[in-house]
Amino acid sequence: MRYAVIFHRSDEGISVSVLGLPGCWSEGDTDAEALENIRDAIVEYLAAVQDATGGQEVHEVEVAS
Repeated sequence: MRYAVIFHRSDEGISVSVLGLPGCWSEGDTDAEALENIRDAIVEYLAAVQDATGGQEVHEVEVAS
């Protein structure tokens, strides 16, 4: 699955947020480090969502863009 991410650059480094996952953020000193860290954050975010929805009926819907 692919997610669009936004880079937020500052003097302290690079923060990255995920457009489709509210509250999913990470950071890094370089673009490559920030992207690797946000991949980990996305995996953890999705695992938390799975835990929160455990036992509930969940469906996926495809939307053409």
